[in-house]
Formats: sequence, structure tokens, C-alpha cells
Amino acid sequence: MTTPEALPYDPRSVPVGRRFAARAAVGCAHVLATLPPGRIRTILARLRRGARPATLPEAEKAREAVLAVSLSAGGQKGCLPRSLATVLLCRWYGHWPTWCVGVRSRPPFAAHAWVEAEGVLVGEDASPTYFQRFFTVE
Repeated sequence: MTTPEALPYDPRSVPVGRRFAARAAVGCAHVLATLPPGRIRTILARLRRGARPATLPEAEKAREAVLAVSLSAGGQKGCLPRSLATVLLCRWYGHWPTWCVGVRSRPPFAAHAWVEAEGVLVGEDASPTYFQRFFTVE
């Protein structure tokens, strides 16, 4: 099975202020991604305090901005920094989607991190049953 490798990298498609915020979120996400999963979960749980739940359009817009400014977040192995940057960018604007970590429930088995809003997978071309959650930060 092959996966498309076309990346939506186009920083100028994002307004300057949002581009700055997205790049800051991507930088912080890469630092967070080096930490153990439990520590990431603790940090995100503290960051989400006081934020309202994100709507699906808000989470999609944040994910699109992250993909527009970061080549590494758009790659095949970029799920962790991509999902972290998406939740951080959402938090920057006062809302919080659900950050999830788990595995694919069907072959090929692999770890995966993703974002959900309003109970819907954000930007993932899969059904909700395709992934098995290990933990979330709602």
C-alpha cells in the first residue's frame, strides 16, 4: 500500500500573525516530542486548563496552518509533532481539541498520534475505529 507524499507546504497561504503562531507551535511541538509520553501528557493537561473545547473547523484550520508552515509535520513520521503543534496552536487561540495517542487497529500496526474535535478525527483519512486509543488529553 502506498501513501501520497504531496505535502501542503505553503507558508504564504497563512496570514503573517497566524504563520508566526503556527511556527512557534511547531517549534514547541518538536521539543515536546522528545519527552516521554507520560511527561507530554502531564504538560498538555496543564496547558489545556481554562480552554474551551475546539470545534471541528477550528481544529482543521489549526492543522492546515501547521502543515502549511512545516515540512516535517507533514511527513509520514510527523504525526507526533503535527498533532502536538495542532493542539498548541489551538490553545494559543483559547480552545482545545482532544489529543490522542494510540495504534492502528488493523495492519500495518504502528503507533500514531492524532487530534479529534467534536468526536471526529481531524485531517485523518480513516474511520474512527481504525485507531485504538492508549490515552488522550481532552
